[in-house]
Amino acid sequence: MHVEFLLEEPSAEAALKELLPRMLGQEDTFRIHPHQGKRDLLDNLPRTLRGYARWLPRDHRIVVLLDLDSDRCKELKAALEGFARDANLTTKSAARGKRAVQVLNRIAIEELEAWFFGDVEALCAAYPRVPPTLGAKSPFRDPDKIRGGTWERLEQVLQKAGYFNGGLGKIAAAREIAKHMQPDRNRSTSFRVFRDGIRALLAS
Repeated sequence: MHVEFLLEEPSAEAALKELLPRMLGQEDTFRIHPHQGKRDLLDNLPRTLRGYARWLPRDHRIVVLLDLDSDRCKELKAALEGFARDANLTTKSAARGKRAVQVLNRIAIEELEAWFFGDVEALCAAYPRVPPTLGAKSPFRDPDKIRGGTWERLEQVLQKAGYFNGGLGKIAAAREIAKHMQPDRNRSTSFRVFRDGIRALLAS
């Protein structure tokens, strides 16, 4: 199977380049297409999906991944599903066991950095001065409910530990943390939904 990933920014690309080899099978291949932000991805997605629909082989799949941010999850998911439907591509929710799934739409809640808080062991392996008890503290017990922006909270945690004093390098941090992430131990619900969706997509 080959999977095309459409992402909203280069930091997600940096993370998935490290993670995907541990999530896909040995025979599976992938290609990543980062965009310059969420708006760029959404503005181009209808045209991109129509382009895929004209040539997509039977053993190719498409994954669209973006942050929830301040959007409403159901409304954002409905928009993504609509883009695929208009391009005559089948999504997981529309397949209903009758057709092969071609497009998987997934949303990181509220931002990709919540997935890093979901694997504190990986965070500490990348940045050893971060306390290993971080995940037990009330603001971080549920990574998808961290308030105030998860990348801002990640910056605060890393700066308190003596890293990125000049400001968080999102791409560098994503790459280093993802190197140590183990998909099966992540506590972020949105990550687990992403992980399980990928596994189901490869089996479809």
